[in-house]
Amino acid sequence: MEENIITKETIQKLMAVKGEVRGVVFKTDGEYVLKEKGEEGLRKLEEELKKLGTPIKYKEIKTMAFYPVGLRIISILAIKKVFDFDNERIKDMGLFATKISLIIKLFIRYFLSIQRVFFKEAPKIWKKHWTIGEMVPIELNEDQKYAILKIKDFNLHPIYCYYLRGYLSGILKMLVKTSKVISQETKCSFQEGKDHEYLLKWE
Repeated sequence: MEENIITKETIQKLMAVKGEVRGVVFKTDGEYVLKEKGEEGLRKLEEELKKLGTPIKYKEIKTMAFYPVGLRIISILAIKKVFDFDNERIKDMGLFATKISLIIKLFIRYFLSIQRVFFKEAPKIWKKHWTIGEMVPIELNEDQKYAILKIKDFNLHPIYCYYLRGYLSGILKMLVKTSKVISQETKCSFQEGKDHEYLLKWE
């Protein structure tokens, strides 16, 4: 699947994927567009999605309702196309989502231990958002300031690899109270890997 192209075939494949995601992910997409491009930008995005045959009215999305997982990727691809965003901007969208997600804020506020959040609560956050895939913590080294985690059974589209890099670094920033976080995808199911694996470092 090409990262930057939305074809009818791509849309059909994405919409055929079984699984659902909470509406909050669309809310954060809409909020990001409003912040960066204003009401006119959001209108252009919704017009594009309507042309694609997958209309989304971002302000009418129900935060805790479930929607098709394929629609989640289509939203990002449409944003990338309409505003000519590069992959760094997609990563920034993921980071932004953690800043305004009530679910994440509640988990971080309630569970102060980075060990507890990483090994116990982060997989729960994933399950609260998605009915597919699994977040698997692999290693956390607080002395050397790095963490490794895996995303299993989650092969929607390469564009989401960039989004996840921003999303995961955003959660880590809240936990370790620093803005100096580096996120790298060290294994990818779209590049001959079985699962996605991320290395997170902080200073």
